[in-house]
Amino acid sequence: MASSQEHTVKAFDQDIGQLRGLISQMGGLAEAAIGNAMLALQRGDHELAAQVRADDRKIDAIQHEVERAVVRIIALRAPMANDLREVVAALKIATVVERIGDYAKNIAKRVPQIDSEHRIDPISTLPAMARMAADMVRDVLDAFAARDPDAAVAICERDDALDDFYDSIFRTLVTYMVENPKTISQCAHLLFVAKHLERIGDHATNVAEMIHFAAHGTSIADRERSEPTFSPRS
Repeated sequence: MASSQEHTVKAFDQDIGQLRGLISQMGGLAEAAIGNAMLALQRGDHELAAQVRADDRKIDAIQHEVERAVVRIIALRAPMANDLREVVAALKIATVVERIGDYAKNIAKRVPQIDSEHRIDPISTLPAMARMAADMVRDVLDAFAARDPDAAVAICERDDALDDFYDSIFRTLVTYMVENPKTISQCAHLLFVAKHLERIGDHATNVAEMIHFAAHGTSIADRERSEPTFSPRS
């Protein structure tokens, strides 16, 4: 007959599995939101942009479900050491993924403000940056689901490439504004879009650091990071 301790371990594993499933669901929605927001931006599709904003409530609802599940686990299972770090990491990661969804929503909010009839070339480069950011989100949540801190650390190393992409877009947009002042308003909106994507990459890196801490109880060694050239309020 299984001991009460074995039952407790099994119940805790089931609870953690539920948490991971909820966060995976959030991540899938956030990744889709990034893609749809950029598609709406490319096409000037106001309806799709509105749908992205509306769908953000689904991500918020799952985050609240994660919070309730974490409170329940702590109250009923009283996890300690590695188990407690894992539960706390899940709570923090859910908060970060919710914030990623907010950035996608904020990109969608700018779609109606961008001139769809006189679109400038940099719009065509932003989807590549968005794919890079969305790939980081997907891969870091896969690392979380697989309990793979080494994969998470590797994702951190990709953030510098995303920062470089942002700097390149920044310089291009500034050049457009200088050469044609009529593009200033549109370029300003696109600068904020690019900044939101850069911040999504930062948040993916934050998740990776949480995964590493949950697994090892130590922080990832500080890395040298180049500061983006332009940092509007996110």
